[in-house]
Parts: sequence; C-alpha cells; structure tokens
Amino acid sequence: MVRRLPEALLLIILGVMAYTLVFTPESRLNWLLEVGPGIIGCAILAATYRSFRFSNLVYVCVFVHIVILAYGGFYTYAKAPLGEWMREAFGGSRNNYDKMGHFAFGFFPVFTIREIYLRKQLMKDGGWLSFTAVSIVGCFAAVWELVEWGAAAVLDPAGGDAFLGTQGDIWDAQKDMAYAIVGATLGLVFLKRVHDRSMARGAEPGRAAPSRSGA
Repeated sequence: MVRRLPEALLLIILGVMAYTLVFTPESRLNWLLEVGPGIIGCAILAATYRSFRFSNLVYVCVFVHIVILAYGGFYTYAKAPLGEWMREAFGGSRNNYDKMGHFAFGFFPVFTIREIYLRKQLMKDGGWLSFTAVSIVGCFAAVWELVEWGAAAVLDPAGGDAFLGTQGDIWDAQKDMAYAIVGATLGLVFLKRVHDRSMARGAEPGRAAPSRSGA
C-alpha cells in the first residue's frame, strides 16, 4: 500500500485540479497561472517515476503544495476564504492566504532539492547542503516573482492584481521571497530527520544510498 502511495496521490490531485478548474468562480486563466507550476511539477515527477522514484515524503509534500495552489487558483489568493478567516481571527488589513502559498513554496520543495543532492551524491549531508537547498529555494522564489510579473503583464494586464495578489502592498514581492526562504529553513529544521527516514524506507537494492557524513 505504501509503495502505491504516489499513484494514489496523483489520482486525487488530478481530481482536485479538474474540479477547481471547471468550477472556479474566477478566471480560468488566473487558475492556470496559479496552478500551472504544479501541473508542470506533476508531469516531471510522473515522467521520471520509474527512473528516479523519490521518497514518499516528497510525494506527500508535492501533493499538499498543489492543493494549496489549487485552492488559491480556485478563489484567487486575494479572495481565499481561509485567508479571510485568518484576517478576521487574527486581525490585519489584507487577505494573507498568498503568504501561506509562498511559505509553502519553500517548505515543501526544499525536500525535493535535498533528496536530489543526496541521491545523486552531489553533496554530503550537513550544513552546506542545507544552505544550498535554502539558497536554491530563494533563487526560485525570486525567479517566480519575475515570472508572475511578466505573465500578468502579458497575459492578463487587466486582472494582473488578482494573480499577483499584492493588495496594495508595495513590498509584496520582497515579503513573498522572504516567506519562501523562511519556509524552506523551517522545513529542514522540523522535518529533516523525517525525510531521512522516508528515504531510508524507500531505498531499493542497487540504488545509491545518500551520503550522510560531512558538514
């Protein structure tokens, strides 16, 4: 059953994607812009599943991350009901669901990066690997801000704010990048050992074992 977990998660996420795309009360173009990276990620993981099967933790992380994206794409980040509930419960002047999305942008993908480095024996486990993984997340977060800006300007200039979710905050892009970096850092702090155990359980005969020594 555990071995079939990635396939089960894929079927569920395809259903979530289909439902949120068909029934979104907002623009389907906005949905595509929000969920598009998740679709690409799923396609890459499916294409490489036989040649490079990740640990189950990585697949669970991808699943949760895409659910967060699909929820934001369904409502748009600025109108997400969960963000509205948070604003009313904790106070504030804006819907902060987008910040959850950017935190997730770091918290979940950092394990994919770490596992590639360990399984390919590109670096030994330790502080430098953690620093590299968080730095890569920060780089992707910065690139994504540029992609968001370009996509909104070219594909949907009139509705660009719904996609960008700035809600009038001039520092929104910088805060988004910071949330991704914090998310990646906390992910490693709290789930690094869980990731190690997940990789160990998924090890197959003949597959290179991750290198654990080093700073």
